[in-house]
Amino acid sequence: MFFAQVDKNATKETKNLYRNLKIISKNNILFGHQHALEYGHGWSNESNKSDVKSVTGSHPAVVGIDFSGFSGQSKDEIQKNKEGLKKIVVDTYKRGGITTVSWHFLNPVSGGGFYWKDSISKPAMSLIKPGGNYNKQYKEILKTIADFAHSVKTEDGTLAPMIFRPYHEFDGNWFWWGKKYTSREDFIAVWQFTISYLRDTLGVHNFIYAFSPDNQFTNETEYLERYPGDDYVDMFGMDDYADFGRDGKYDLEAGLKKLKIISDTGIMKNKLAAFTETGLESIPNPSWWTEILLKTLKSEKLELAYVLVWRNDITSPTHFYAPFPGQVSVPDFIKFYNDPYTLFENDLKNIYGKNFSLK
Repeated sequence: MFFAQVDKNATKETKNLYRNLKIISKNNILFGHQHALEYGHGWSNESNKSDVKSVTGSHPAVVGIDFSGFSGQSKDEIQKNKEGLKKIVVDTYKRGGITTVSWHFLNPVSGGGFYWKDSISKPAMSLIKPGGNYNKQYKEILKTIADFAHSVKTEDGTLAPMIFRPYHEFDGNWFWWGKKYTSREDFIAVWQFTISYLRDTLGVHNFIYAFSPDNQFTNETEYLERYPGDDYVDMFGMDDYADFGRDGKYDLEAGLKKLKIISDTGIMKNKLAAFTETGLESIPNPSWWTEILLKTLKSEKLELAYVLVWRNDITSPTHFYAPFPGQVSVPDFIKFYNDPYTLFENDLKNIYGKNFSLK
C-alpha cells in the first residue's frame, strides 16, 4: 500500500510506524498524555512512572514531550533538557510506545516567551523565514533539534521515531506564530523551510510531521487555509478543548464535525490524522471519558491514529487532564481503558515492525 509520507528516506522504523498508525486508525485509537513520564500530579522524575499507569497498569500508548527547552537558555540548560528527554524517548521506544513532540517555541527574535503577550510583540515569523534577518539564528535552533533527533538511539544504533508537531494552534492569536501576527505566505514559507532544512540539509529521517491548528475552522477550506502542501505534512491534527467542556461549555456536534474534516482529509490524501490535543481540565465530569470523548470518537467512521490529553501539573490542585489514583473520573477512565476501541501501550506489539499486531 502506498503512503504519502514526506520523507522518502525515512528510517525503516519511521516508515513502519507511519504505516501501522494508518492501520490502527481504521478500527482503533491510541490514547496519549502530554508529559506523561516526566511528571504528574504531585510527583516528578520517577523512573517508569505515569499517572495513567498508576490508574490502569499501562502507560499511555502515545507520550507527549516538548522542545521548548531547546532554545532561549544557556547551553548547559539546553543540554540538561536534551539528556532528560532523550532517556524518555528511547525508553518509550524500547517499551513499544510512541513519542509525539510539541514545540512551545520561545520567540527567537524578541527573546521573550512563546505567548504573544510575553514575546514583546515582535512578529517573528517574517524574520526567521529564508531571507529574513533572523534566519541564521533559526537555522542554529533547528540544528539543536536535529542533533537531538540524531541522538535518540538504542544500544544497537536504531533511531527512535517521533511525531513532530511544530507551530500548533496557529489559527489562534495566543502564540507569537498565531494568525493575527503572521501572514499566510510567511507561515507557509517558515513551515516548508523547517521541514526541508531538517530533512534535506540536516539529515533528520526519524520524524513524522503533524499539522495541527486549534478548532477555529468550520469547513475543509478554512482548515487547509495555511496548509503548506502534501510534500510537507504527514499527519492532519486538531487541538480542541473548547467543544469538549472547557468552561463548562459543550458543543460535541461541532467537535465531531471538525474531527470528521481532519479524518476525511487524511483519508483523501492518504496520510494520517489524529486528535492531537484535547481534554477537560480537572475532569469534574465523572463520565467524561466514555460519555463525551469515547462516544464522540465512535459516533462516525473516523480514522484517527490517536487522541492526546494535556498534562498533569506537579503542584497545581486543578491543572490536570488525565486521572490519577483517587480522582473522581477514575472508574470511568478504566471503562475507557477497557473498551476494545482504545489502545494503550500494553496493547501494542511490534508497532515499529512490519509484523505489527495488537496483543
